[in-house]
Order: sequence, then C-alpha cells, then structure tokens
Amino acid sequence: MGFISKIIEGLKKTKQSIGFKLKQLFKQGIFGEDFYDDVEAILLSADIGAETTFEIIDNLRDRMTQDRVADPDTAEKYLKEIMVEILGEEKLSFDSPCVIMVVGVNGVGKTTTIGKLANIYVKQGKSVIIAAADTFRAAAADQLEVWAKRANVRLVRHGEGSDPAAVVFDALASAKSKKTDVVLVDTAGRLHNKVNLMEELKKINRVIDREYPEADRKNLIVLDATTGQNALTQVKVFDEAVNLDGIILTKLDGTAKGGVALALSEQVPVFYVGVGERIDDLIEFDANSFVEGIL
Repeated sequence: MGFISKIIEGLKKTKQSIGFKLKQLFKQGIFGEDFYDDVEAILLSADIGAETTFEIIDNLRDRMTQDRVADPDTAEKYLKEIMVEILGEEKLSFDSPCVIMVVGVNGVGKTTTIGKLANIYVKQGKSVIIAAADTFRAAAADQLEVWAKRANVRLVRHGEGSDPAAVVFDALASAKSKKTDVVLVDTAGRLHNKVNLMEELKKINRVIDREYPEADRKNLIVLDATTGQNALTQVKVFDEAVNLDGIILTKLDGTAKGGVALALSEQVPVFYVGVGERIDDLIEFDANSFVEGIL
C-alpha cells in the first residue's frame, strides 16, 4: 500500500468526523456569515484548535470575498490550499553521521516508533545503532531489542535504572568506531517528574555535544494523535528543554481528531505519521495527501 492509500486509510475516522460535514456545507453554495460559523464549528470539532481555526477562517473569508467566490468547488479548493500552507512542505533531512534523540511522554509509542525509524533508514541504505537510554521504564530496553532485531540494527543497552547518559556515551563510541550513519536515542518520558526528566535530557544533550560534535543533530518528539490539544502542551514542555526539530504523530488511524496536525505544524513541523502497528506503518508526512485524506 502506497503513501496516499495509507494516509487516506489512516485518516478515515477524521474524514468521517469533518470531511463529510464540510462537503455537505460547501455543496449548499451559500457563503454568508453562517457558513463561516459552521466551518469554524466543524474544524474545532476535529481538534484543529481555536487559534489555527480562526486563522483558517480569516484566510478563507478574505480569499473568497476578494475573488467573489460563489462556486462550491472553488471554495473547497481554497480551504484545501490554506490547510496545505499551514502544514508546510518541510521534510526531515540530515547529513551522516547524525544523532537523532527521540523524546515524548510514556504511552505515545516512542519505542516502537524508534524501531520503525530504524527500518526506514536501513531501507535507505544507512547503517543504524539504537541507544536504549530509557532505563527508567521496566522492560523498555527489552521492547526496543525486539524492534532492533526486526529492523536488523545494533542496540546498546545497560541495566534497568542505570545512567541514561552512560548508555548514550557507549552508543556514540560504537557509532564512531564503526562509522555508523545514524544513532537513534530512546529517552524516558515521565512528565510527572518533569524537572528530573528535563535535566536528564539536557545531560544527554551535553554528552552528545562533547563526544560527537561533528555529528548532525536532530531532536524529534513523538506525540499520540488521540490526545488532541494536549499534544500542544507536550511540544511546549519538551521544546523548552531540547529545542525540537520535528514531530512524529502516532496513532493517527485511531482518532477522529487528526486535525491536531494543523495546530502542531504551527509550532514544529510534522515529519512522520504512524498509521498502524506494522514496522512499515510509519510514513513520511505529506501535506497535500494529508489534506486530501481529511477532506
């Protein structure tokens, strides 16, 4: 199944939530203030968020008024264009060697996402090593080892409760000695102990800066699409600690509120989306296909 098919299938619940309602609204061909109020209500129901929704409505009203649009197809086309512009077209690119630190709260699918990322990069011909630096969660390294074997990549792990920075140190040493292209770093995600967690992430950052200054650096956050607007809070907290480069949005196939991707894109670009449990169900984000999937 190709990207477009996967994204359309993954967004089926969101399309059922807002896409059909919007199409019915546009078909009426009556574009007064009631129309914009109805569009606003539908977009808010998909967890696009107030700020982003108001931006969409303002842009749509301005363009349709300026061009005196009375045709439903043109009106829908304008809405799609505005959404694509908000989502952006930025892709994740990096030079080898690269260290990618993956952050996020527990339960978002962070460990499985790292395994899927490893699989993507291996298929691109890159060598990969994973640092199991979430030493806090029981069996986190065991779970990661299963995914590392599936992707056929090396894994560096220490015992439960050990220093995460020490795991990263050893992984970097191995990566340098074997000239590995990509180091993927798993991290803990216990936000209830926010201060300690953020200090731990900063310590890992310092180790990477000191031990591998020549490596390209990327910090990605994994977010659960089903949490809706709470994902925005998670982005803010982690961005303050590690300066995020991008987002991986998981469980998109399990929610009717996939519109949160629009709100998130206003903060940090979405690079990948998860649309299933299989190892190849993490796919590169594409704004045009996403918008077609929800509308």
